[in-house]
Amino acid sequence: MKYRLDEFIGGRPWKFTYDRPVIGLDLGSRASKGVLLTGKDIFVTLIATGLYMQETADELIEKLLVLANVQRSEIGFITSTGYGRIALSFNDIPFDVVTEISCHAMGAHALYPEARTIIDIGGQDSKAIKVDRTNGMVVEFAMNDKCAAGTGQFLEKAAVLLGITLDQMGTYALTSKSPAIISSQCVVFAESEVISLRAKGARVNDSEAVANIAAGIHYSAARRVSNLLGRIGTEPELIFTGGVSNNPGMRHALEELIGNSFIPTTFDMIYAGALGAAVYATQHAARGTAVSSASFDKQHTATTHINELIEQEQRAFIDKTDGRKKGRLFLRLYTAGSA
Repeated sequence: MKYRLDEFIGGRPWKFTYDRPVIGLDLGSRASKGVLLTGKDIFVTLIATGLYMQETADELIEKLLVLANVQRSEIGFITSTGYGRIALSFNDIPFDVVTEISCHAMGAHALYPEARTIIDIGGQDSKAIKVDRTNGMVVEFAMNDKCAAGTGQFLEKAAVLLGITLDQMGTYALTSKSPAIISSQCVVFAESEVISLRAKGARVNDSEAVANIAAGIHYSAARRVSNLLGRIGTEPELIFTGGVSNNPGMRHALEELIGNSFIPTTFDMIYAGALGAAVYATQHAARGTAVSSASFDKQHTATTHINELIEQEQRAFIDKTDGRKKGRLFLRLYTAGSA
């Protein structure tokens, strides 16, 4: 898909330019996104994340090159983000990695510079991010990695239990007249609640019960995410990014709980992280900060305290998914001034 930059920036100058096309990759836990950025157009593509991250990245790049009618040799820089970023290497194109939180902040800022607070909900985690309006840098963030509650994985699991598709969940939720109460914070216990409610609904009015349970699930997930905002504060304007941002039920539940509306966006914000990576690619290309391969521990772009904290937190999450830190359960807040 192709977007024209002037659709979003109008007469506003676009300050993220480089004399060659650049690529941003966001390798997520469920889906991987790619953005190719030129001086006037944004090309986007999305595929399911495969078993091997390098193959997924190579497929994204090939799709982007075809979309934009650009040769691989013309690409000036690649920046990657997401959980798969640590496994990538490119020998023929300058390359670097940036954290997911930083890329979502930059991607949202690039197109909607009025944004001050960002909610990002992906397949396996959710984040609240406060961004500096002047430059798109992260000021504060809170990340929930306690469990899958409040994430896309939670919604996906619930959709299976309800016998509907994930895409139908949000639409069903919006038709609810009496959202069910889902009180469990844990996905496992919430699953038991949903099964119980589903059984009761089947005996009364199945479609109405499904709608009410779907709404209750969204409110349950939204409460966990809104708790993150409570820790960093909510400052308008708000923007919603990540794969769940296209779910109208979650958007509605969050807006109701937060008491603020999200900025309406015409750009699909599932690509916000990849766009932010592409914006960083323009900056890194201009500064010549490429590395020959991604080394998560030694070579990254974190040069400030807040970026180092982001790296540490996301590294801990990645380790946990590998099974090495499963006993580490917490909900933490970091600020730029924290020790």
